[in-house]
Amino acid sequence: MKILITGCAGFIGFHLVQKLLSKKNYKVFGIDNLNTYYDVKLKNDRLKILKQNKNFYFEKIDISKLNKLKQNFLNNKYDYVINLAAQAGVRYSITNPDTYFENNISGFYNILEVSKKFKIKHLIFASTSSVYGDQSKWPLKENYNTDKPLSFYAATKKINEVMAYSYSNIYKLPCTGLRFFTVYGPYGRPDMALFKFVKNINSAKRINLFNSGNHYRDFTYVDDIVESIIRLINKPSKEKIPYDVFNIGGSKPHHLKKTFLRYIEKILGKKAMIINLPMQMGDIFKTHADTKKLQNKINYKPKTNLENGINNFIIWYKKYFKK
Repeated sequence: MKILITGCAGFIGFHLVQKLLSKKNYKVFGIDNLNTYYDVKLKNDRLKILKQNKNFYFEKIDISKLNKLKQNFLNNKYDYVINLAAQAGVRYSITNPDTYFENNISGFYNILEVSKKFKIKHLIFASTSSVYGDQSKWPLKENYNTDKPLSFYAATKKINEVMAYSYSNIYKLPCTGLRFFTVYGPYGRPDMALFKFVKNINSAKRINLFNSGNHYRDFTYVDDIVESIIRLINKPSKEKIPYDVFNIGGSKPHHLKKTFLRYIEKILGKKAMIINLPMQMGDIFKTHADTKKLQNKINYKPKTNLENGINNFIIWYKKYFKK
């Protein structure tokens, strides 16, 4: 069974490939453009680990380049595709919208086109909890209105969902969108709060707390994300329009300052020096996933608690940076 992971050198892609390679029935292919949004060394280090396995095949490709993508699909004849290649980050999308259009809209169109052309059995793609915008009713359910994204990043992911639905409708391409809720864990992205906080607290530098840390996030450990994705691979929608969308979240929101930051301080044994800032444009006050739909589909619920997950990240961070 041949499976393609786009964005395989990214945070979630890396962990997903690792887990798939531990299973006997998958031949795993990966593509990534290895862009410079954050330290390429981290991406290359992830890739080095993956390349140690003889059942992993990598090619450097940008999904915005349709001809290269077509050639790759033609050469490898995939059964399944999991699209994790995207320009991530809410704040970066405020100042750099062009790259979001190119990667998340044009690039995703290319993925849909080649998946249709080569008759992929199931296309799974990353969406985000950011599509919900500023809701006032929690937990967030998949059928809530998502027409008011607060950032261009969120808008591109909403567009992905709409594009995929249309391809499922017109071409009967089985598509499943996954709305991830604040993913964290070892080998995580340097632009995420956990990485920034640990790095700065550990080296006695100040941290920025937007909204003075008075917001809530539904943190989801990367292993729980990966397990959920793997259980969905062989379960495309059986509906007339073979499209579905699921929340993947810890389904327990945590206060950023009182819980998340306190756990980091406790595990590091150091106090944070804080710069309190107003709410960042495009940010959301609270995320809280309703995951009943996912549980009913795959009989699995994310289970890693926040303190253990943060501890795992800090163990990795200290080993990786030898600090």
